[in-house]
Amino acid sequence: MPAADAFAPSLWVVVAVFAAAAGVIALAGVRLARVADGLAEATGLGETLMGAVFVGASTSLPGVVTSVAAAWAGHPVLAISNAIGGIAAQTAFLGIADIAYRRVNLEHAAASVTNLMQGALLMALLAAPLVIAGLPPVTFGGVNPASGALVLFYLFGLRLMWSARAQPMWAPRRTRETQVEAEGPPAARRRSLLRPWAAFAALALVTALSGYAVAWAGIGLVGRTPLSETAVGGILTAVATSLPELVTAVAAVRRGALNLAVGDILGGNAFDVLFLAFADAAWRGGSLYHQIAGRNLFILALALLMTAILLMGLLSRQKRSFGGIGFESVLVLVLYAIGAAVLVAG
Repeated sequence: MPAADAFAPSLWVVVAVFAAAAGVIALAGVRLARVADGLAEATGLGETLMGAVFVGASTSLPGVVTSVAAAWAGHPVLAISNAIGGIAAQTAFLGIADIAYRRVNLEHAAASVTNLMQGALLMALLAAPLVIAGLPPVTFGGVNPASGALVLFYLFGLRLMWSARAQPMWAPRRTRETQVEAEGPPAARRRSLLRPWAAFAALALVTALSGYAVAWAGIGLVGRTPLSETAVGGILTAVATSLPELVTAVAAVRRGALNLAVGDILGGNAFDVLFLAFADAAWRGGSLYHQIAGRNLFILALALLMTAILLMGLLSRQKRSFGGIGFESVLVLVLYAIGAAVLVAG
């Protein structure tokens, strides 16, 4: 990836590229939600697992490309803040999706053992970089071996979610508002899935390429504005590359695909932690985890706190609170606003 000043573009050019890339990411996310919802029903994977694995990972592609490109260009702080800042932003997006779903609190209606498992997995994955940062900065070929362990733990978590859905040991109490997923695909939907899978792959590729543009523009903004790498990564690039999650969640909620909306956010957040592993492989300066300090520690703690509150909301299943949404939605939105203000201020 070329350095931000290779062609000495003006601030307005950098801003234009950033805005255009963010727009493409948002538009592709709308279509991605529709394709994924259809595939969830047709394949029998279910909305929760479809959101966690396919939608969550694919809508995270802009973010992973941004973090990897920033790390490769020698900006580890930007890479870290983009990864963790995206998790905080996407958790706040669930609060926005809750507002869009006026019937009842979203976390009440979308309660499932799979979503709870995802929340617990996400908290464990968020805690892992803190543990790794406290270990000796050992690397092999410039890569911390803990990066591989992080990926393996993520895959183990997906296996646990699959088992929990296939053979649940307990289930949330059903109410009139609880959404129940179908167990398998209707026979009429078992025909050809080639076209929807091709469309899914094409949209994922578009969002990934747009993420590269966001990384280029983000580095340019660091050099041309008073904002620090942590502020640019934790707010601007994080929100821009997370737009698919916002669009997907709101669009899914409006179509009644509630588990897809929650699964997309939680699954995307769990996958986003792996940005650190990928960026660690791209950065040539040693262990990326040992660059987690200062405001990046603050963002990581904030993401952990917001996830814990969200998990409490999924467990308590409050129907309504302030403004017709759950207490967890109110708190995560307030916390994210406070966090963004702290990053901009300092």
